Amino acid sequence: MEQAKSLNVFAEPLETCGTDPVTGFFRDGCCNTSKQDLGSHTVCVELSQEFLEFSRSRGNDLMTPVPQFDFPGLLPGQRWCLCATRWLEAHEEGKAPRVFLRRTHSRALETVPMEILRGYALDLS
Repeated sequence: MEQAKSLNVFAEPLETCGTDPVTGFFRDGCCNTSKQDLGSHTVCVELSQEFLEFSRSRGNDLMTPVPQFDFPGLLPGQRWCLCATRWLEAHEEGKAPRVFLRRTHSRALETVPMEILRGYALDLS
């Protein structure tokens, strides 16, 4: 699997999103992506209870551990690489979690406009 160039939304080197638990399509801690990543797991967020419940209501329960896939279940406050389309859907429903732009892959911009992401940024001064 060939990864897309690891750049963030500012065209700078992509920073690590989360390692406890390890996130990313490649489980490398970063929101790296490739052609095989059909969900585009490119938006680095700080999970909120509201978003986790929203995701479960849409059929993707991120809170329940799935040991056979070595998935610990996620908690509010943890960092995670979300699918760009799911994040945008949550935004449209008023339930999107806050975003780390320097940890969000540039490919997220193919789905989510930068102006929208900026409104949720945790890492802008």
